[in-house]
Amino acid sequence: MIIGVPKEIKDNDTLVGLVPSVVTRLIEHGHNVFVESGAGCGSSISDEE
Repeated sequence: MIIGVPKEIKDNDTLVGLVPSVVTRLIEHGHNVFVESGAGCGSSISDEE
């Protein structure tokens, strides 16, 4: 399955669809996960994580 995590576009919204630990588990289970650059910034999650 291909899963995409977009960056939130609403003003003052700091939500992110998936946290790094969930992304890791999804990949371990064979899924492809694509995270938009800056998607976690509002939640203090860097692109590197």
